[in-house]
Amino acid sequence: MSQQPNPQTLVRQSLAFVKTSFNHVLIGILALLPVYIVVQIFVWLVDFVLQTVFDIRGWIGHYWLAAVVFAAVYALLAYIGNEIAKHRQSLVISLFDMLIERVPFLRGVYRVSKKVIEMFRGQGEQRIREVVYVEYPKDGVWVPAYVTNREGNRYVLYIPTSPNPTNGFTVIVHESKVVKSALNLEDVTSFVVSVGSDFPKSYESLTLPR
Repeated sequence: MSQQPNPQTLVRQSLAFVKTSFNHVLIGILALLPVYIVVQIFVWLVDFVLQTVFDIRGWIGHYWLAAVVFAAVYALLAYIGNEIAKHRQSLVISLFDMLIERVPFLRGVYRVSKKVIEMFRGQGEQRIREVVYVEYPKDGVWVPAYVTNREGNRYVLYIPTSPNPTNGFTVIVHESKVVKSALNLEDVTSFVVSVGSDFPKSYESLTLPR
């Protein structure tokens, strides 16, 4: 008689598969963000022409079609994320790179978007290595910020805003205006998204100047 699989083992294997799949989807999303930005620009241009020149509008109200599209997008993201996780590159992204390089305006937008995404993913030459505190928007109010660049005694900082860290401000300050921090990229992101309720290394707040 064949031995029946342990239910707990099946549950652990299922959870591990879901976790791996979800991680691959997240990697795929980050890889496709520059593509998404370029596609959105293209879609906006097409929509603008259709609505202003031809006044053509189309609506799709089929729920089953939405479910199929969602499943297809999820599978595509998981595939891209899996390829990048294993081989550091994806055929889909490589093909899009070759295509977009032939379009002058979109090529510039795509390169900048990709560079920013790689920086926040911890890849590339200019990946974020340092986090600091800076007084913003006024003296006496301290916020964590990512160091995105540095020239001499000047820091280029990205200050994320709660609860969405993709919204924020880019500022240039003198090095005397910043306080070094032991926080990393994940710590700051957690702090911002949780609106301060999750504050790793919160003891650092006691060392900030008044």
